[in-house]
Amino acid sequence: MSFDPTHLAALAAILRHGSFEAAASELNITPSAVSQRLKALENKMGTPMVIRDIPCRPTPAGQRLARHAQDLSLLEAQVAKDLGMGSAPARVRVALNADSLATWFIPALVGHEMLFEIEVDDQDHSAEWLHQGAVAAAVTARETPVRGCTCHALGSVRYIPTASPEFMARWFPDGITDKALARAPMLTFNAKDQLQVSWIKQATGHVLRPPTHTLPSTQAFIEAARAGLGWGMNPLILVEPHLMRRDLVPLIDGSFLDTPLYWQVARHVADPLRTLTAAVRRTARSTLVQPNER
Repeated sequence: MSFDPTHLAALAAILRHGSFEAAASELNITPSAVSQRLKALENKMGTPMVIRDIPCRPTPAGQRLARHAQDLSLLEAQVAKDLGMGSAPARVRVALNADSLATWFIPALVGHEMLFEIEVDDQDHSAEWLHQGAVAAAVTARETPVRGCTCHALGSVRYIPTASPEFMARWFPDGITDKALARAPMLTFNAKDQLQVSWIKQATGHVLRPPTHTLPSTQAFIEAARAGLGWGMNPLILVEPHLMRRDLVPLIDGSFLDTPLYWQVARHVADPLRTLTAAVRRTARSTLVQPNER
């Protein structure tokens, strides 16, 4: 089955911007023309592509077809480059965890003739975006390649359990005990975040479920720990200056949790993404903890 490129472009623009009006502005056509192109695509497929809401959202079929449109743009941009022809920047959708986005990943995006759409998810779940065909590549904690993908080891993010000195004095006056850990307020990024629980089990041998604040922001995690709201696992690369100033302290000296990360990229677009893959691997080598450094 072949698709009209203008129909695919309309679908992708609607989902990128969340409205027919914004899609029309990008494509330099009227909202009515956008609607007509989408309707023609839906008639061809025999199923809705878009949930008409505020903002517009994809149906499963729409999400898959939007990914197809993005893959085509990548492949076409690569052909144009190989032939020495100019072309519009291809769009690349990537899934990764918030801590990678906040620490080491951004420099890897610089210098490519691409426009990036970043989807943030927990490192233990970002591979699902690849499995569903929603992204072209992902930073994930999954070592096994997703079907149809290649997998590259990147190194590990080192997390340190940290809190303010005042918090430590209040909640751990007798040191880090199971009883104190079970009572002291803990910080969690979201319902998928298991870093704190994993560190507790590593440190104590037990599974404990302390009272928890949910803060879906890497920077807010650090600020909440500094303010004494709770303790949490923070990337060493971000909290090292705070540890040196002693406005944050480790719960246990020398204790940490390394989270290995992998770059997975869909094989059918691996060639047009080879320079991005090389940049991601190069940046990771210079920033993340490597096996010989553990």
